[in-house]
Amino acid sequence: MRRNLVRCSRLAAGILAAMLILPAAALAGPPLICHTINIGSAASLPWTSDTWNLSGQENYDLSHLAADTLVLLTPNTPVLVRMETLRRATLYAQRDPRIAKELLLKLSARAANNNSDALAAFDFGYLIECYKQANWLFEKSSKGEVRGERSNPATGLDGYVWVQKAISARGPDPEMEFAAALITIDRSQEDHQIHAQKAMAGAKSDLLLAKNLASHFIGDRGETISQILARTTTAKN
Repeated sequence: MRRNLVRCSRLAAGILAAMLILPAAALAGPPLICHTINIGSAASLPWTSDTWNLSGQENYDLSHLAADTLVLLTPNTPVLVRMETLRRATLYAQRDPRIAKELLLKLSARAANNNSDALAAFDFGYLIECYKQANWLFEKSSKGEVRGERSNPATGLDGYVWVQKAISARGPDPEMEFAAALITIDRSQEDHQIHAQKAMAGAKSDLLLAKNLASHFIGDRGETISQILARTTTAKN
């Protein structure tokens, strides 16, 4: 345990130091979608691809997506695991608009029926923002191609409001702050800065969060997540 705390502190120290030296640059892609979350050996939706995206060879039965996702999002499921599960669910759901809508409606109903459940509010809000970023990614990648309009069941919804509600109800939670920091990268200078700093500070006692902050965006290339958060924070000052 002591060794893990020391490792956390060293990673966090490097993360915080990076905030002082990074120049501004453009983000390579939507962070909720284009970056896998390290969840260790925790259970999540099946994933056989060795990249952030589906390989196209999966044989997962989409009709089970909503039910399987809800089973995984238990009260004991850590926030980082929830983030990765919802990221995977979003990518699977893009294959069938009906499945995407079903999942969103189920998480919406669960949040509405459990008004004091911070995790239910978080899941609904995070899925909304995942859907939005996945839709943006589709529009950008299809530029110049002839494709039909893509429906997004999260259109008009504000997932960040639900994530804020979750943080308020749950109390200090650096993993939720990490999620909020990713959501607000291009949304609010003040909110992003607050969430990023809280996430980085919390990584001192959360080894898995520290590893995620130190991981490289989109595989093993480019900036680390902490560098992206720090760069977008300093760029907006």
